[in-house]
Amino acid sequence: MSESIEKIKCLIIGSGPAGYTAAIYAARANMFPVLYQGEQPGGQLTTTNEVENFPGYPDGITGPEMMIELQKQAERFGTDVRHGWVTKVDFSGEVHKAWINNEIEIHADTIIISTGASAIYLGLPSEQKYLKLGGGVSACAICDGFFYRNQDVVIVGAGDSACEEAHYLSKLCKKVTMLVRRDEFRASKIMQERVKNTTNIEILYNTETEEVLGDGQVVTGVRVKNNITGKLTEIPATGFFVAIGHKPNTEIFKDFLELDKTGYIINKPGSAKTNIPGVFVSGDAADHVYRQAITAAGTGCMAALDAERYLAATDSTFEVSTSTYN
Repeated sequence: MSESIEKIKCLIIGSGPAGYTAAIYAARANMFPVLYQGEQPGGQLTTTNEVENFPGYPDGITGPEMMIELQKQAERFGTDVRHGWVTKVDFSGEVHKAWINNEIEIHADTIIISTGASAIYLGLPSEQKYLKLGGGVSACAICDGFFYRNQDVVIVGAGDSACEEAHYLSKLCKKVTMLVRRDEFRASKIMQERVKNTTNIEILYNTETEEVLGDGQVVTGVRVKNNITGKLTEIPATGFFVAIGHKPNTEIFKDFLELDKTGYIINKPGSAKTNIPGVFVSGDAADHVYRQAITAAGTGCMAALDAERYLAATDSTFEVSTSTYN
């Protein structure tokens, strides 16, 4: 137990478009939010070199730059943005408790969870190298496919999401080579047929990635191995997409919140409410379908408005602020 307990109206766990948007709305509603940025301040978008599909940026913007601007906007309205991450929570009683870095104990009237989900990568050193360089490795075809228009790309995966992303890329790219580790897809029949019937998608079964090739700055190809014959092949490509799944960052909430079978927090339809009154969720911690910056920001707004209304209903001294909606 901490020697002292900090009591606040609104705790936001995690940054990124969802967390910062929630902070902007919560601050404007006089909820005096405290936001802990988490292990990766700014979230997944900080690994994205160019963002061109977020409204309001006609010339595009880098992911890190966007997160800096969102943080400044949240701070402008009074959000207390802090370094550190939540390591434990207790939602079993009337008081919502959270511990920061296993040291600081916070009691919050409302909590907004914006911890996101992390893309699962193969873990190859070469893959991670070009991912960090922003030089051709991506886990989001919808986000980054535009940059590979009329080029050859490779995508890894065998599920519905992989097939959907491969089909999306086929509309932009000259050729899409799809690597499937087994001799069959895991995807539904309809998704399998969609990629099989797309002329510029080549499917390589029983194939695994050995190395992502590059010139030190950008991807130039992929070395693959047939896991039956052992044959190595080099595939020229400027983009390497990984579509083997995402892991929601929700482990610390599993004893209190309802999660689906893959770990995403279940929200009540049409709201940001969870099964615990006063605890709300936004962004990719609950969204396994869209996973876009703009949808994350939208649910951040929803979470803050739901939290504001919860406070108004449970705290007779708290009034809904009309400035929230302007």
